[in-house]
Amino acid sequence: MQKYFVLDTNVLLHNADSISSFSDNVVVLPMSVIEELDRFKSHNNELARNARQVIRQLDHLREKGNLGRGVEMDNGGTLMIYHERDLADHGLDMRVADNRILGVAYTLFEQEKKVIFVSKDINARLKADALGIEVMDFEKQKVNFDELFSGHCQLKVPGALIDEFYTNKKLTIDGCAAVPNEFVLLIDEGDEKHTALARSTNGGDLVPLLPDYNEAFGLKPRNKEQRMALELLLDPDVLLVTMVGQAGTGKTLLALAAAMETTVHFNRYERILVSRPVIPMGKDLGYMPGDKDEKLFHWMQPIFDNLTFLMSAQGRQSGEKHAESVKQKVDKLLQDNIIELEALTYIRGRSIPNQYVIVDEAQNLTPHEIKTIVSRAGEGTKVVLTGDPEQIDNPYLDSSSNGLSYAVERMKGQPLHGHITLRKSERSNLAGAAAQFL
Repeated sequence: MQKYFVLDTNVLLHNADSISSFSDNVVVLPMSVIEELDRFKSHNNELARNARQVIRQLDHLREKGNLGRGVEMDNGGTLMIYHERDLADHGLDMRVADNRILGVAYTLFEQEKKVIFVSKDINARLKADALGIEVMDFEKQKVNFDELFSGHCQLKVPGALIDEFYTNKKLTIDGCAAVPNEFVLLIDEGDEKHTALARSTNGGDLVPLLPDYNEAFGLKPRNKEQRMALELLLDPDVLLVTMVGQAGTGKTLLALAAAMETTVHFNRYERILVSRPVIPMGKDLGYMPGDKDEKLFHWMQPIFDNLTFLMSAQGRQSGEKHAESVKQKVDKLLQDNIIELEALTYIRGRSIPNQYVIVDEAQNLTPHEIKTIVSRAGEGTKVVLTGDPEQIDNPYLDSSSNGLSYAVERMKGQPLHGHITLRKSERSNLAGAAAQFL
């Protein structure tokens, strides 16, 4: 029996290719969805770009026939724009666009069609389910966050193998399933205190972590996960690093320290490019006065905080004179164009060679936005994506559908990619307790 997939507007805004993701079935777009796309299309953001792309696809399909009666797509399915006249009464307020969209699904359901309502809006899915309609989230470009690749694992082995590892600086273990750049903590079967921390190579061998990567710009790791992170952040052969962790685990600080070490000390990159999505937590403050740099200042304040920490001799201010000198150092980095702060909006279309790129709060980006950013990387550029998928401010994303989680899983096993999950908060005892209990 042919299925009728009724798509909510948020599905199209999340992924412009969603209309072609249901092969050999009927994709139904209620007229209210078309009207909502029209309202989104004029904005200057990813949602608007997706809206415009969907509209262009629909216009192309229109040339093949009447969309109201249904037009065959290249994937063997049919796309139909459903006029909302004579909808079956489902008891909801039809003045609300979401309820009219549900009305289309309910009308087809009443006509004994096999209807599936697809939405990223949990509340809309709840209402559809209450009406007896089968519901689903849009699953394409979605991963299982509960099973997200952590970047490291433990392996119990005979103590003799650990001794061999320390002696030969290399170890091959038959059946070890570690992917390239995954870290393996070797634990002695007879003595759990006898351990070795190794990193998997592209060929499957285990090698020690490099002593040159024990610190970055004066910053030393406080736990083994941070040490693993520095290994990836400082290695020029690892071109894409993803870091996941809750607040206070040191994601941004480690990335900036490694960027400063490799750019300022080693001159490996021409400059550091730092960006983060402009998505507020809570109510938006609205229009911000000033030029681009002045507008970005407030959004980039966490970056300035971390830079101030790094530029301070002991990681903290020790008086007014010292504080002023630290501020001068940070300002000079910006004035000399060693560090560039950029809005993600302006990265699209650019080619970025020989730079150390840090994208903070990447969990608020869609998989398509992540692809757009990473594909801007030119020759000699390293990209670092950091974020906490459990703290998402983008209303269209969750811990499984955001671009950071998607990149972790899709890039796993690529020799140019490394990932680490940071679990322990090192900001302060209070921050650690808040992350754990609040």
